[in-house]
Order: sequence, then C-alpha cells, then structure tokens
Amino acid sequence: MDQEQMALLKKIGEARFTCVELNLYLDTHPEDAAARADFNSYSDKLQALLETYANTYGPLMNFGQCALDTGSYVRSPWPWELM
Repeated sequence: MDQEQMALLKKIGEARFTCVELNLYLDTHPEDAAARADFNSYSDKLQALLETYANTYGPLMNFGQCALDTGSYVRSPWPWELM
C-alpha cells in the first residue's frame, strides 16, 4: 500500500468517525442546525473521499457502495496483486 493510499484511508476514517459522532449527537439534539450542517458537510466529504478511493484503488466494501457496480469487487485486483 503506497503513501497516497494510506493517506486517503486515513482521511476516510476521520470523516467517517466525525459523521458517526455527529449522528450520535444529533440523536439527542435534533434541533441543532449547526450540527446538522456540519453532519451534512462531512457526509458529503466522506462520499467524495469514498468515490475517489473507489475510482483509484477499487471499492472498499463488496456491497453498499453503488448498486450499478455489482460484481466489480470480484473483478478488481486482489490485495496481493497490488504489490
């Protein structure tokens, strides 16, 4: 795994963590407009990062990314083929 891929995975992890935490906060503070705006912003950022990763390295998950990519996980290179 190269440095760029690791950096992108780190950004994805950070954005995903932020979305989960904001979602938990919004469960108890549903009227907080600033938190909702932050959640929407990070959610958009996370989606863009996931799309960038999938376009560059292949999907991170074998389901749930895109309904149109059925079977693309199997056709993408296996981790040991990337070395």
